[in-house]
Amino acid sequence: MKKFILAASFVLVGTMAFAQWGEEEMDEKPSVRDRIFTGGGVGLSFSTYYSYFSISPLVGYSITPKLAAGVQIQYRWAKYKGTGYSVSTNNYGASPFVRYQVYGPFFAHAEYEYLNYEYPAGTAQSPNETIRRGFSSFMAGGGLFQPIGRHAGFYILALYNFSYKDPTSVYDFSPYTSPLVLRAGITAGF
Repeated sequence: MKKFILAASFVLVGTMAFAQWGEEEMDEKPSVRDRIFTGGGVGLSFSTYYSYFSISPLVGYSITPKLAAGVQIQYRWAKYKGTGYSVSTNNYGASPFVRYQVYGPFFAHAEYEYLNYEYPAGTAQSPNETIRRGFSSFMAGGGLFQPIGRHAGFYILALYNFSYKDPTSVYDFSPYTSPLVLRAGITAGF
């Protein structure tokens, strides 16, 4: 008799859990609040020549269950150190993006990035001099999204910078050292 009651309890609990899951799936159209997601990343690096701290929050909107668009804001403080100089810089920018869930956890990603970048260009007469320039980049690639709970998830992203140009001289500077850009972060719904 105890085995029967135990089996009946499992069936009853399983049926109630399935019914609750079914009700969540029955929603006809998610609210605007359910379609908004936030997230971003934080970066930190220290070395004897170059150190930086970066923060890049993002906000997005799920247009359909597979298609989302948004914008990511970036800020990076960097310090360059060398013999006879020490330069601190502030870099900032924005990246509107679009993502499409291809299959399961895999998604395609494309973005346009504008980055206002400051870099050291000192000479012997003025070693702490910097130059500030704007850089535009078009990047595309793909990533993987792993849910963490019901309203959050971790993502990893690999992009190719189609606007990348290898610097040809000391005065031709790029904010990227390679056309490959790797990112990871967390997103969360409201």
